[in-house]
Formats: sequence, C-alpha cells, structure tokens
Amino acid sequence: MSIRPKYARAIFAGVKKYELRRIVGLPSIPEGSLIVVYASGNVKSIVGEFTAGKVYRGTPENIWNIASGKENGVGEDAWNYIKGSKKAMAIEVRNPKLYPRPVTLDEIRRIIPGWMPPMSYRQIDDGDPIVELIIKPLRSYRSLAG
Repeated sequence: MSIRPKYARAIFAGVKKYELRRIVGLPSIPEGSLIVVYASGNVKSIVGEFTAGKVYRGTPENIWNIASGKENGVGEDAWNYIKGSKKAMAIEVRNPKLYPRPVTLDEIRRIIPGWMPPMSYRQIDDGDPIVELIIKPLRSYRSLAG
C-alpha cells in the first residue's frame, strides 16, 4: 500500500489509527490482512507493515464519522481526500511495525527490475518476488534482531 510519508510516520508512531482510501474499483481488504507500507513522495521506500483490523466501507460521510478525530490521528486533509468519492474505506491499523531499515525503490529495482509501487494498493501473495526477495528477508531480520 502506498502511503504518503507523513502518514506512514504517524502510523508507525502509533498516532494514526485508520488509513483511509477512496474506493474506485479496488478489491476489499479482509480483516487480518498484512499491509506492507511503501512510503511514497520523497521517501520512495518500503518501510514497514501493519495488520488490517476492522475494515469499513461506505459513503465518505459514514467513513469520516467512524475514523475522524484527534484520537485516531485522522485530520481534515483526510476528509478532503475522500469527500469527492462515491465510496470510501477506513482500514483500522493494528500492530504497526517498522522494518529494521527502509528498502528504497532503487534497491528494489536492482533486485526486481522494473518493479512499480502501487498507486493505491495491490494484493501480493507468497511466491511474488517482492514477498520472497524483499519482505520475507526484512521480517526474518526483524525477528532475529528484536
């Protein structure tokens, strides 16, 4: 899942409790899914992961009522992001974990030539090169180090 750097930082600082998405033909995210975070913008790196808790889908107004508020780390800029869509989604952030180090887009492309981060998100499965060559080694390193 591509997330702007300031929101990724807020997730891993434990401040942001929901990730909001406009729904435009995007598949559902089941509760319990592992979300790998690609920090976009000037960071351009895979930085960590979190588990999807409850996933809410509905009108932007309904999603805003569920996810907004200082206690959830979701501010007015999130409303500006979802308000024009027909449907929106709020993904509860559970167990955010930073990887031992970010893996930059340049590094990823040296391992997997031509790899492109998702515009919003995409499903990846075991066997996918990004899982086998990047994510699993990061997770193993983290478990050994921590």
